[in-house]
Amino acid sequence: MTGIGAWRAEVVGHRRAEGPPPYDRDRRRGEPLARRDGFAVHGERGAVRATGPDGRTLWTHAFAGRPNAAHVSGGRVLVTTDSPEYTPWGFLGPAYLLDLADGRLVAELRGERGAARGGGRFLLGLEGYGVFETVAYDRDGVETDRWASYGHYVVGTGVRVVEADRRHPTRNRVVRLLPGGTVSPGPAPADSQPPEPVVLPDGTILVLDGHVLRAVDRDLVPTTLAELTPLTGGRTIRSLRWDGKRLVATVAEPRADDPARYTVDTWTFRLTPAGAGP
Repeated sequence: MTGIGAWRAEVVGHRRAEGPPPYDRDRRRGEPLARRDGFAVHGERGAVRATGPDGRTLWTHAFAGRPNAAHVSGGRVLVTTDSPEYTPWGFLGPAYLLDLADGRLVAELRGERGAARGGGRFLLGLEGYGVFETVAYDRDGVETDRWASYGHYVVGTGVRVVEADRRHPTRNRVVRLLPGGTVSPGPAPADSQPPEPVVLPDGTILVLDGHVLRAVDRDLVPTTLAELTPLTGGRTIRSLRWDGKRLVATVAEPRADDPARYTVDTWTFRLTPAGAGP
């Protein structure tokens, strides 16, 4: 058991097998992109639709491309999409800000990753081709702030970002976004493309930084919780998730003799508050 901050992590299981890497899994058939206050937002190629508490379709908004995520706030829904054709931004499609009541298009925006804030407000981030930014929008799609930061967003009493710049060497930080475009820097992970973090009820962010599991508290103070066995190569695909009772870290590495096949290591951790007894 390791960790000297508010949490400790104990390895309770480890297994190695051959299998598929931990890409984002396709949603189960019928599983919505987002839920909020009885509403559900569903996506399919060429359309997004909303259903009410009784399951009936309230509206459908059609467009070219495929929705990949939706975020709901204050009577608005922000939908990010993949383009059906390759563009100067790869397969990045438009981001649509819609009225949740009737599916009306409020604004067409550009961004790869979004997050909901209160009152119909959203964050929308974009990275690549010299762009590394997050933009805040109000419920009408009007820009209200902008920061030189991008990554995985953690929204609570404020906004924190586990940055993902894909640079080598990386310039990533775990940061807090403040009004007026100010970015308050925290710890500097060594990983240029960290997987999505896990957020604990007390606001602690758990980050899989390469082969190191770290906790970052609300004050951006980091703690090393565990070190996984380093793999031999540099190209891995990783994920971190909470399964309801345990923290699960998965690391997949392509085999040297067949890059289409992966060796997959899975660690399971028990988390306990640092002040708890053994």
